[in-house]
Amino acid sequence: MTSTYETGEPAVVTVLTTTDTAQKAEDLATGAVAARVAACAQIGGPVVSVYRWEGGIETAREWQILFKTAAARYDALEAWLTAAHDYDTPEIIATPVVRGSAAYLEWVARETAE
Repeated sequence: MTSTYETGEPAVVTVLTTTDTAQKAEDLATGAVAARVAACAQIGGPVVSVYRWEGGIETAREWQILFKTAAARYDALEAWLTAAHDYDTPEIIATPVVRGSAAYLEWVARETAE
């Protein structure tokens, strides 16, 4: 497993989403790891989110979930999150991992292999 730095393509991405309860966050994290669309997920929160929705400004307490997955598994993770999430338009944002320890990147690849 190599990094973006070596190949020009990301081997691993982190994917961020949010939800409105700690239990939902844990369920999303556990489900994605069990489905092998993420190698691991970290839950942080609560955070305060301020956003525009349906013409107004909303403020809500949310929990963030940061998933680590192989770049090749991003589409599967996005599809899984879209189906499992209860938000109308869930935040699903991927960020490429441009550098990382070889051992960790290899672990992510192994844990998300189909």
